[in-house]
Amino acid sequence: MSAVLLAALALTACGGTPDPAPAAPAPTTVPPSVAARLDLDGPGPSEPRQALSLVPAEADTVVLTDFRDLRGTLGAEGLTSESLMTDRTAFWERAGREAVMLTEGLLRQADSRLWLDYDFSSDDVAWEVRFTGPDGPGFVLALRPDLDLAGVRAAIQADVAPLGDARLLAAEHLLVSGVAADDEPVWSDEPVWATLVEDDAEATYLRRGCIPLDEALGPDATLEEQEPIEPAIAGLDPLEGFSVGFRGELAIAWLGPDRIDLHRRADLPALWPDRVGFDEAFTGDQVADPATGRIGLQIGDPQVAARLTLTGELPFAVCDEFVPLPSPSGL
Repeated sequence: MSAVLLAALALTACGGTPDPAPAAPAPTTVPPSVAARLDLDGPGPSEPRQALSLVPAEADTVVLTDFRDLRGTLGAEGLTSESLMTDRTAFWERAGREAVMLTEGLLRQADSRLWLDYDFSSDDVAWEVRFTGPDGPGFVLALRPDLDLAGVRAAIQADVAPLGDARLLAAEHLLVSGVAADDEPVWSDEPVWATLVEDDAEATYLRRGCIPLDEALGPDATLEEQEPIEPAIAGLDPLEGFSVGFRGELAIAWLGPDRIDLHRRADLPALWPDRVGFDEAFTGDQVADPATGRIGLQIGDPQVAARLTLTGELPFAVCDEFVPLPSPSGL
């Protein structure tokens, strides 16, 4: 499997629609300057990374899920809400077992209602970008380009959760919420973020900054667990941000180019307590490439890998500062 990881590192991942209630139409296109940021080659963005031009700069984390690649990996290429229900159900069940699902899909919670009443569902989402920050969460959803948008408009006007605060950018086939205003800074203003997203990744997690040691050790962290790790993180280079991309059985952590501390970071999981489950989530040898700043990992348990990523229990992205937890005695 190490050879596979090396190769991976070298490669850089039926019901009817009700009539909408009369209402003044909301704007359906983004302002020209934002449209230019999207760098469109066709009627809508083709890659999730293009949505970074709509993510506010102050966002802390961004999760990108390319459902097209995921459907292809699981043998469900071309699946839509018009497909057989058995095929649609089988896809989501298999994805839940075999894929690293950083999000199950924003529309999944309302799938039945959306399909029965508005003629679309999560199976019509090409890709999804979710982000969180001090101003709350937001999202960008790309709908398949041949989808009739009448039902989408009706669902928004009917305030169907989670679309109550959404806007439809019809020309781009995008559903957006919480995105940056035209004159606000965005993530794509920092070009490094787009380079941290692999072209063929099924899911990607982006995070600003490093992970504090107590967070990386999980909610049950103790001072006794911290102390043996202190010498290992001393002198690590600062980490301004990172990504973890997932495709098939492989994960690629990307910390930025020319990192002389990368091998040290790749060795840190050996010091982590078993209760965290890192060795369960990621198995086998890790392969580090300091020149590109990437660490290749083999996925063991997809569900555990997703959980550790979302909760920040990732040893290789830990901060270089040691802030001791309180001792059990309180001294």
